[in-house]
Amino acid sequence: MSNKLFEDFDSVSAKQWKQKIQFDLKGADYNDTLIWKTNEGIDVKPFYHADNFESLNSISDTKSTQWKICQDIFVADVKKSNFKAIDIIERGVESIIFTIPSDTISIKDLIKDLNIENTLFYFELQFLSEEYINQIFTEIPKAIVFTDVIGQLTKSGNWFSNFNNDFSLFKSIAKKTSSFSIDSNLYQNAGANMVQQLAYSLAHANEYLNRLEQDEIDLSTLEITFKVSVGTNYFFEIAKLRALRQLCKALADAYELNLNCHIVAKPTKRNKTLYDYNTNMLRTTSECMSAILGGANTICNLAYDAIYHKSNEFGERISRNQLLILKHESYFNKVNNPTDGAYYIESITNQLSEKALELFKNIENNGGFLKQLKAGTIQRKIKESASMERKQFEKGEEILLGTNKHTNPNDIMKHELELYPFMKTNSRKTLIEPIIEQRLSEHLEQKRLKNEN
Repeated sequence: MSNKLFEDFDSVSAKQWKQKIQFDLKGADYNDTLIWKTNEGIDVKPFYHADNFESLNSISDTKSTQWKICQDIFVADVKKSNFKAIDIIERGVESIIFTIPSDTISIKDLIKDLNIENTLFYFELQFLSEEYINQIFTEIPKAIVFTDVIGQLTKSGNWFSNFNNDFSLFKSIAKKTSSFSIDSNLYQNAGANMVQQLAYSLAHANEYLNRLEQDEIDLSTLEITFKVSVGTNYFFEIAKLRALRQLCKALADAYELNLNCHIVAKPTKRNKTLYDYNTNMLRTTSECMSAILGGANTICNLAYDAIYHKSNEFGERISRNQLLILKHESYFNKVNNPTDGAYYIESITNQLSEKALELFKNIENNGGFLKQLKAGTIQRKIKESASMERKQFEKGEEILLGTNKHTNPNDIMKHELELYPFMKTNSRKTLIEPIIEQRLSEHLEQKRLKNEN
């Protein structure tokens, strides 16, 4: 069609829209009535317009048509895990995260009869062993191993062995594989806001790049895998993943690297609830949608009952089918970069990037990520953010349906618990204070459990 649609209509500027809105408010204050501020300090406006941009961001290089459906398997028994892997691949899974607790697990037996050409395999090791990682790459050259010694420190408060040994092995592994990973899940699950999640992930990665550069290791082609948790603030979570790629590119440019940013996304545990647990399915569906539209490479869903049930066929099938429906029935794999050019998302992306970059620079100016971890600064900032969010939850400003709003008083959960669903603390000696995951509704749920008959 050569004729432009609506060419007889004049365009309306942002100023004209605002004047019309102010007229319709009949004296009410525009800012107080229609603009709300997030915990990240971002003002959300009632409308966004092209006039607000000097230019839009360049076209994203991610491809939403290529995201993979993932499921994780904890390898307690090799034969059972192998059988399960074969089964879930037949049911539509395209990638698997194997969590390996011990170096006695045989990789060859674990992947027996699996199609290693068409399936992407990730390995989460609960130990650090260069020899074992070499075995993985011997069997599966295209595997991705999550190698994150700082992540071990932040989560447990201790290194695998000690600083020197851990970093020596890390550098050797990174040199051979041209890759490493960043566990960003912990920051969101512990209560960090989005700016903190982005800044800490970037500072976390920069610690590695600094040390690898000092050893003059060739990183001309490098892949960083970010494990990211996604919450239910739908558009902001889309923008968060987009901002992560922008920040990752800026970091790569600073080091003059050709960097591939690979994102593995999973729904957050932070907002999952024990009571009215079926609502968790709605939350995870929204979160997976954000991850897809935000450009995650791989999405591993969280079962609706994961916080209180052991791994079970029903919960895993539901979580897997959520992704299958999004991909094959809702067509979330048909359009590349569907959020490009959306003024609201572009604006949030830019603001998150700018604020995260400012916080990142502050961290670097004060000695870097490791120094601030050792000083307890990172932990304190996350606790402050988590405390603010919890107060909002207790006041009813942050809502979890079925838990602090529209609760069902007849909902009984005491006899359903197969796993302890609350934060655990073990007294032990640590080098630093670990960052602890805690769900938002834990305090309220503990009170309700005590009052059950």
